[in-house]
Amino acid sequence: MSADTLLHAANFSTLFVCMVLKFPQIFALMRAKSSDGVSLSSLLLELIGFIAFVTYQMYYDYPPPTYLEYPILIAQDAILLLLILHYNGRLWQGLPYTLLFVGGWRLLTVEKWIVDLAMSLCTFISAGSKFAQLQCLWRTKDAGQISALSWALATYTGTARIYTTMATTGDTLVVVRFVAMTLLNMWVLLTVLHYQRRAGGSKKRD
Repeated sequence: MSADTLLHAANFSTLFVCMVLKFPQIFALMRAKSSDGVSLSSLLLELIGFIAFVTYQMYYDYPPPTYLEYPILIAQDAILLLLILHYNGRLWQGLPYTLLFVGGWRLLTVEKWIVDLAMSLCTFISAGSKFAQLQCLWRTKDAGQISALSWALATYTGTARIYTTMATTGDTLVVVRFVAMTLLNMWVLLTVLHYQRRAGGSKKRD
């Protein structure tokens, strides 16, 4: 397989997976009609990280195939946010969050230094979102309605993006971000599987 073919395959598979990445989590919440185990703080930080990252890529005219999945992920996260607020009885907070995210996105494009600073902080913000979810898991010791499949898909897309970024732009900031996010996604995935397995064992004993 040639390098170009491998690159196209990685880009296409990443885009395809991201089109359905959050669906398992969305369906899990809708089935249970509960957001137990899903950290709202984690989701909000993830949204901020996604918005900052895609804005940086667009600002510097990076090839669309390297970031095309992010608008899709942002849309899916927005649906998740509304579901969590709905099941927590706080759906009215959806409008303030929307205004905040749109205003923040507009602010990022005002000056070059702002978007550069946002990208520098982006890895820490996104890492914070993973640690918020891990903290929620450690505190409750229960995976609740968290979808392991969504985290497994996120781990795959992160791995694919490490390769595509190195093969196209070679941007160190972006590569470092993807490496960190992939490792943290894997950590969350393993933690979710651990608590799900433990919960499954407890039910069998009962």
